[in-house]
Amino acid sequence: MGRKWNNIKEKKASKDANTSRIYAKFGREIYVAAKQGEPDPESNRALKVVLERAKTYSVPKHIIDRAIEKAKGGEDENFDELRYEGFGPNGSMIIVDALTNNVNRTAAEVRSAFTKNSGNMGVSGSVAYMFDATAVIGIEGKSADEVLEILLDADVEARDILEEEEVVIIYAEPEMFHAVQEALKNKGITEFTVAELTMLPQTEVELDSESLQSFLKLIDVLEDLEDVKQVYHNVSE
Repeated sequence: MGRKWNNIKEKKASKDANTSRIYAKFGREIYVAAKQGEPDPESNRALKVVLERAKTYSVPKHIIDRAIEKAKGGEDENFDELRYEGFGPNGSMIIVDALTNNVNRTAAEVRSAFTKNSGNMGVSGSVAYMFDATAVIGIEGKSADEVLEILLDADVEARDILEEEEVVIIYAEPEMFHAVQEALKNKGITEFTVAELTMLPQTEVELDSESLQSFLKLIDVLEDLEDVKQVYHNVSE
């Protein structure tokens, strides 16, 4: 699963060039999650997940607080969560998750991004079956064996635990996301290098240099769309 972690790591490393866009998207995610239940992460699981992710991207507190306060207020902005599936160059597979207040606009923008950048949209289910919903949590300062012992003591199951470049990466079922974090926090581990609910490809493909450049341009265009929340793919970069 090392390459899968690399894809997440590369996405996080690129955030510095897109800070304002990423913060704006997190503000929207936090607002929507807070509106779905109580604006308190201790009683709102969806909000807690988003806040854990936001922390790993160093989203400023004032942006988080402003989104939660907006959710508490009388303003009511409606958003739909959508998933698009499609193909990039040479049959590469892409999943696009969006959060939008204008479904028609978002559908048109995503379709245009695919068609203008060597890709094409697929029907619902044409790609997602090749991906697994996965909780990915990374920490520093412990070995894989130490993390395994912590999880075993807490009776928390993980799919896999790998140690890469001084970071221990835990892969688990999505419903174990909070249980893994709580087990680690109970041992004094409160900082995470990654804390994601993501879609990991079952297999990865490698593209030749020309196809890879086209593919990366398509991913950049999709991720730049205001309504796009997350983009997942099966290309080894």
